[in-house]
Amino acid sequence: MSHLKRLAPLLLIVAALALAYALGLQRQLSWTAVAAHQTALRTWVHAEPLATGAGYVAVYALAVAVSFPGAIWITITGGLLFGTVLGAALAVCGSTTGAVLLFLAARSALRPFLARRAGRFLERVEPGLRRDGFLYVLALRLIPVVPFWLINIAAALSGVRLGHFAAATVLGIIPAVLVFASIGAGIGGVLEAGQTPDLSIIFSAPVLLPLLGLALLSLLPVGWRYWRGQNA
Repeated sequence: MSHLKRLAPLLLIVAALALAYALGLQRQLSWTAVAAHQTALRTWVHAEPLATGAGYVAVYALAVAVSFPGAIWITITGGLLFGTVLGAALAVCGSTTGAVLLFLAARSALRPFLARRAGRFLERVEPGLRRDGFLYVLALRLIPVVPFWLINIAAALSGVRLGHFAAATVLGIIPAVLVFASIGAGIGGVLEAGQTPDLSIIFSAPVLLPLLGLALLSLLPVGWRYWRGQNA
């Protein structure tokens, strides 16, 4: 029973993900769906800004918590509905909340299992991860090509502190979220014209290189500490 209780949060996440696919929600992650509903959604946002903002954060958090693919679509839609700044802020809140939920579920369900089988290895690496976990998570968050769900689970299993994880997530996703939200804020006319936005800009050098530079800068303290230790 104790094992079942520990696994319960993760089982609920898996069940929610399976239900989302069974309902066909993945088919809503398309420009056609966004274009079809954008007028109604914008009207709803204008009429009920607080309720729609809270609902957007809740939907985003749930999507991230169950590792439902398509967070980029939700972020872009947030920019479309709320504008760049507010849309990005709501996306950061929802994304961080969902990441923390998955982090806690993975830590409670899987970490005891891993600790029994990799006890000595964890004992060796955990002090460094506890000390520099914030910097490692921050560097990974700054690179939008690293799977978001994988960082959540890896951080939970490697002993990163919850506070460090949450803070690094907030700071690390802001640059990319601002880019996605700004794209969303500018695609309304494109969708109304029946055209498909070009998202290749996300993976272009002017966008990716600064993010990679920030990721490397965030790891400089770790590299400096390692260099000093080797030369002490």
